[in-house]
Amino acid sequence: MAKSVEATLESFNSVRTGRANASMLDRVDVDYYGTPTPLKSLAGISAPDASSLTIQPYDLSAMSLIEKAIQNCADLGMTPSNDGKVIRLNVPPLTAERRKEMAKLVSKLGEEGKVAVRNVRKAAMKTVDTMLKDKVISEDRKKVLEKGIQALTDENVKKVEAMVKSKQDEITKV
Repeated sequence: MAKSVEATLESFNSVRTGRANASMLDRVDVDYYGTPTPLKSLAGISAPDASSLTIQPYDLSAMSLIEKAIQNCADLGMTPSNDGKVIRLNVPPLTAERRKEMAKLVSKLGEEGKVAVRNVRKAAMKTVDTMLKDKVISEDRKKVLEKGIQALTDENVKKVEAMVKSKQDEITKV
């Protein structure tokens, strides 16, 4: 469950909040020699200031592929400019409408995180049922384990909800 919560937090990092952040480009995959490759493995990404990103490809022949991948990533809303060695991205300030879209995206990612936590619960409950059927544990022990699993699930779902609220507050703050 902790891994599910952590994965949700990582997916939140790729959502724009108005400030330039290298993790905004984590979801960009470049078609590099016919294979979808994460941008961060093809180039160094840095944020020299709060409103721009610089991308320095390790292989200069991949520059046009990187530009194309950034342009095709619809939820970024940024246009790359290239000077032959470095690709620059200006991060425009978020409009009120774009902030609402980002808040909805965070909500969706949060729901996916909660579903992942619940899937872990489901697998754990199946394991407990199997242990009871194999007579490894008693009926009473099964009930105790199920209560513990449910408590852990509730705790992790609350963590995800708190992360969603925090990220939405960060996005909507101007």
